[in-house]
Amino acid sequence: MKYIFLAVWLSAAAGISQAQTLDRIVAVVEDDVILERELNVEAAAIAQKLQSNNVAVPPEYVLRKQVLERMIVDKLQRQLAARSGIQVSDEMLRNSVTDIASRNNMSVDAFKQELTRQGMDYKAFEENLRNEIIINQLRGREISARIKVTDAEVNHYLETQSKAGSNTTQYHLGHILISVPSGASSGEIQKAKQQAEQIVSELRNGKDFRETAISYSNDDNALKGGDLGWRSIGQIPTLFTDTVTGMAQGDVSDPIRSPSGFHIIKMLETEGSAQHIVNKTKVRHILIKTNELVDDAEAQKRLLALKDRIADGDDFATLARAHSDDKGSAINGGSLDWVTPGALVPPFEEAMNKLDVNQISNPVQTQFGWHLIQVLGRESQDDSAQFRKDKVRDEIRKRKIEEETELWLRRLRDEAYVEIELDRL
Repeated sequence: MKYIFLAVWLSAAAGISQAQTLDRIVAVVEDDVILERELNVEAAAIAQKLQSNNVAVPPEYVLRKQVLERMIVDKLQRQLAARSGIQVSDEMLRNSVTDIASRNNMSVDAFKQELTRQGMDYKAFEENLRNEIIINQLRGREISARIKVTDAEVNHYLETQSKAGSNTTQYHLGHILISVPSGASSGEIQKAKQQAEQIVSELRNGKDFRETAISYSNDDNALKGGDLGWRSIGQIPTLFTDTVTGMAQGDVSDPIRSPSGFHIIKMLETEGSAQHIVNKTKVRHILIKTNELVDDAEAQKRLLALKDRIADGDDFATLARAHSDDKGSAINGGSLDWVTPGALVPPFEEAMNKLDVNQISNPVQTQFGWHLIQVLGRESQDDSAQFRKDKVRDEIRKRKIEEETELWLRRLRDEAYVEIELDRL
C-alpha cells in the first residue's frame, strides 16, 4: 500500500480528535496565521506516521518546531500560488484521486473506504491533495520550466563517470541540513558550523541518524528521517558528489558548506545496477478514422474487407498507402518501425502484443479510430547505452531542480514576514 501511506503523509487532518479546540495564533505568515489547533492536528498526524514507520518520535517541542516550520513554508508557497492565479479544478482533483486509486489497484470507492478504515477523513485528504498539486504546479512554473539539460552535459557526465568507473553504482543517502539565513553574520555562521560538527561527532559515535535528522535538520526531508532514497551519482547534488564517491557504507561526512548552510551526509547503503534489456516490436497498421460519414461499424467493415484482400494476396503496404488515414505512416506502407513498450496507446499495444509475427489483427479501436495491425518482427536487445543517456538526462534535471528548489524555498522563507510565538510552543 505504498500510495496509501503516501496518503497518510498528505493528510494533515487524519481524523485525530482534539480534547480541546485551541484558536491561539502560533505564527503570523505574511497576511495569514497558523493556529495552535492546526499545529496540534498536523503534529499528531506526523507523530502517528513516525510511529507506524518504527521511527522514534522526538520530544514534543522539537516535533512541533519542525512541523510548524514546514507549515510556514507550505503556507508561503500557497500564498504565492494564489497571487499567481494557480488553481486546481474539481475535475483535476478527481483525476488525481482516480490515479492514486488505480496505482493501488483500487476503484475510487474502494480507495475511499480504505482511507476511512485507516482513520482518515476523505475531505481533509482531498484538501491536502489539492494543496500538494498547487505547490507542484507553482514549483513547476517557478523552477522546473527554467531547468535545461544539454547534450554536452549528458556526454560530459558519461565520460566523467566512465573514467571514474562508478556509472553503475547506486547510493542510499541520509541528509541533514543546518541552515544559515541569507545575510547571516560571521557569528551566526560559526554557530551553525559548530552545531553541525557536534552532530557529526554524535552520529559517528552511534547516535541514530533518523532521530537526529527529525530533531535538527532544516530541509524538506527532516520529518522523513533525512532519507534521500536511492540515487545514482547523477541524481546527487554536485556539491556532494566528490564526498559521496569516497564514502563507504555507514560513513558520515564532515559538514559541507553551501549557501543554504551546512550539510551532513550519511552513506546508508550502496549497490550496483543491472544491464537494461528492451523488447522491441516491428509493427505496421492501417487506420480508418470515424467521422460524420464513417461510423464504427463502417470503419470495421472496411478494415475486414482489407484484411480479406491481404489474405487473398494483396500487399499490406500498398493497401496502407491507398487507404490508411494515418498519413505519416501510410507513406511508409503503414510502418511504425520498431517500437518499445509504452510508445503506443494501450489498446493498440495490448492487441499488438497478442499477435504472432506476420499475424494480422481483427479491427482494433483506439482514441484515434480503428486499426488493422500486423507484427513483422520482435527482438530483445541491450539498450543500456540509450537507456543510460536518457536516465542521466533525467537525473541531471532532477538534481538541478532539487538544488534550485532548496535555494528558492530558502529565499522565499527569508524574504517573508514571519512571526513565531515561541513562548506558546
